[in-house]
This record gives sequence, C-alpha cells and structure tokens, in this order.
Amino acid sequence: MTDVHHWHQRAQSLSLNTQAFINGQFVDAASGDRFDTYNPATGERLAQVASCDKADADNAVAAARAAFNDRRWAGQSPAQRKAVLLRFAELIAEHRDELALLESLDMGKPISDALGYDAPATARAISWHAEAIDKLYDEVAPVGDEALALITREPLGVVAAIVPWNFPLVMAAWKLGPALATGNSVILKPSEKSPLSALKLAELGRQAGLPDGVFNVLPGYGHTVGEALAMHMDIDCITFTGSTAVGKHLLECAGKSNMKRAFMECGGKSAHIVCADCDDLDKAAATAAAAICYNQGEVCTAGSRLLVDNAIKAEFLEKLVAQLPQWQPGDPLDPNTSMGAMVDQAQYDRVCQFIEQGQGEGSTLLAGGLPERAGPGLFIPPTIFSDLAPDHRLAREEIFGPVLSVIGFDGLDEAIAIANDSDYGLAAGLWTSSISNAIQGSRALRAGTVFVNNWDGGDMTMPFGGYKQSGNGRDKSLHAMEKYTELKSTWIQL
Repeated sequence: MTDVHHWHQRAQSLSLNTQAFINGQFVDAASGDRFDTYNPATGERLAQVASCDKADADNAVAAARAAFNDRRWAGQSPAQRKAVLLRFAELIAEHRDELALLESLDMGKPISDALGYDAPATARAISWHAEAIDKLYDEVAPVGDEALALITREPLGVVAAIVPWNFPLVMAAWKLGPALATGNSVILKPSEKSPLSALKLAELGRQAGLPDGVFNVLPGYGHTVGEALAMHMDIDCITFTGSTAVGKHLLECAGKSNMKRAFMECGGKSAHIVCADCDDLDKAAATAAAAICYNQGEVCTAGSRLLVDNAIKAEFLEKLVAQLPQWQPGDPLDPNTSMGAMVDQAQYDRVCQFIEQGQGEGSTLLAGGLPERAGPGLFIPPTIFSDLAPDHRLAREEIFGPVLSVIGFDGLDEAIAIANDSDYGLAAGLWTSSISNAIQGSRALRAGTVFVNNWDGGDMTMPFGGYKQSGNGRDKSLHAMEKYTELKSTWIQL
C-alpha cells in the first residue's frame, strides 16, 4: 500500500461526478439546486452535488419504468445479464483505488479499510449475484396428469434503494446485486452525507453495458427525493438501510401509497457476550475493541453492549483497555490509521452528547471521553463506560460512534436475558469454550446474526438482517434475490 503523501496527491487530482444519473445520462437536478459535501477529517468542501427532489424522482421513475416495460434488461437471457454484471464487477475492481479514495474523503473512513474491504466487497457482491443468475430454477408443482402447474419468479419492476452513509458502496451493492440480477430497474438514493461513490458506480455501470434507465442515481435529502421515492405510486419496491426511525417512516409511506414492497435493515444495539469459560481472553478483548472501533463505531452491527461475566470482568477490561492505543483516530488517508473521522458535525455532536451524559451519571469512565478539538477534524477517541445498568440510555440507544457500554452478569442465562431485553435484534456475539453454551446460547439470542468466538464473520453466502426493530427482509445470499421477485403460479389445464 502506498504512503499518505500518495493519497493526498491523488485526492487533489480526483475528478468527481456531481450530477444526478437518469436514463443513462448525467444531468443537473431539475431545480438546479445543489448541496455541499465535506471532508470530515479536514472540514474542506469536496464538491457541490445535484440536490434532487420530486421532479427528478418522477423523471427517474419514468425512465426506469420504460426500461422495465420494454424488457431491455429483464428480457435479456440470464447469461446476457450475467455477463454485464460480471463486467460491472470487474470495472469496480479495476477502479478500486478511486472508489476507496472517494469513500475515505466523503465519510472519513480509513483508506486502508476502504481499500481492504469496501471496494473489494462491492465488486464481490455484484459478481456473486451475477454468478447466481443462471443457477436459479423455477419449479413444477406435483399435480395429476390432467394439469401442468408452474411456479415461476418474475422481477418486481422498479426498485428504489435508499442506502446509508457509513458503507456507501457496500450497502449499494447489497441492493444492486440481487435487484439487477433478477431483472429489475433500480433507482439508487445515496445519503447526502456520502453521495460521491454512488455516482461513480453509475458511470461504471453504464460502461459495463447496463441499458439506459436500468440503473439511476438520485443524490439528495431524505425529506425531498427520498420521500418522493417512498410515496411514488409507480415504484414496486423500496429497500432501505439506515435508522429505525426512518425505516418506520418508510413503512408508513409504503402503506399510504401503493403498498409497495418495503424491506428495511435498521438500527442495532448488539450484545457482545464474554462468558467466564472463554479460553482466549486476549483474542476476545482484541475483537471487542475492533467491534466498537472499526469504522469509527459507525456500524449497524457494532458490538456496542459488552456483557462480561463478573468472574472475569476486571481481568478482561484490563486487557480491553490495553487494546485502545492502536485504535486512536487519525488522518484517514494515512494507511497506518485504524480509525478515522465521524461523518459530519451532526453525528459528531450526537456522539459527544452521549459521552457527556455518561460522564455525568455515575458510571465509570474507563477510557476516552469528550474529545479535545485541536482542529477542524471530527475525531472522537474510543470511549468505554463500565458499571452501567442494563436500562441506562447508553446501553439501550444506538449511538453510532466509538462508545462502548460494559455490563456485568452472573451466568449465561442472565447474559441472554440482558441481551434480549432490547428493541433491536440485528447481531449478537458469544465467547465460550463450551459447545453447549455456544449452541444453546446462539439459539436463545434474538438476533438476525450470532457470532460465536468471533465478531462480524460471514460472507455473501449468508443472509444479513435483523429481528424486532432492526428491520425485516434480508441482504446478501440467495434469500436476498427472493426479495426482488414476485412469485407466480400458473395452472395449465391439459
């Protein structure tokens, strides 16, 4: 990996797409409005980006609907769609450095993470779903000789995908991969906090051979263009990753409009449980630190509730705090940086408010605390609060920053009860040397994903999504492809 000077030089010469992408063309917003996007590590303005609204949503939906109706994409053979999407994945891989740089500049992610995970995972999501296209079969139902009963899957039609700012590329690919593979037209709405990489994806998709109107990108605000998409009467599906509050609103919009399919992947307050019989406390401590510090804690599956058996709590916390020097925030363009900047001032202020409240309510501050601003960068150090009651606000609400709440327990049954006492159910983790504890504990945890003796394991073969107010639907795997299709039964009387 090249050094920090290389990345700063590349940033200076980077060419940015700042227009919306509708019907195969980059265009200004119909209103001509633009919004600023900033580098959170420096405070510098990166670009002024087209700010789309209802008029642009109408234009994009019309283009997407026309493309779907004339079957310029859905009507292609599976092998043809597969070839285009594989080329799309190849182009993403070829432009890895540029895409990683856009992610780092736009939302503060360390360049090493964007290079090592985000860009490759984006290409992998597209290629995996492309490879699955011609390996999915329809069904013939078992009926008598007098009939032929067919069960077939067809694309939904026009899909609106609203994705968050913390993993702009990966979350987009998790939606684009299955939606495009199954023959839909897609309108992607990136977050106004990190729109630049999505617009680069539009350019690469066109270059790969996606027909005009099949893939559209509308940058803008949730209350303008996002709302317009959610309420649009000619959109068949809305898929979303983001906060639970917004997810609930989008479900309301789906019901108030045309009952469009609505798949939500929302917030989390994931419990990371360390049992007394864990046989590698060093590894568990290193993993617990990464689970709250990776991507500045701006991760829906962050292990933000650390539950430690009281029998090993003191020893474990000592090991955990010893991990934090390697997780101090720094210049995201330095390849040696492990933690970057918070995405914007609003998120920085929100995390600081949680830290301030924790310091003022009798908990024990083991590390970190309110940052000392020495410049324009939005940096917050890893912060750990211990001796929290399970019903403390810091232990119940999603903070979306590097703030860890530590709760003690006595025995696995109590840990499971604390873990499940949450509005959320996205992920959970369990460290134990007992196979019985591992299996029984993972069964008892009410979460969409359970990690045993690891955190954040998995790949494209595993579905991703949550229980309870962490949402519905699933990203990744063949289960995601099901979500973007209609099931049709055809009975042919012979």
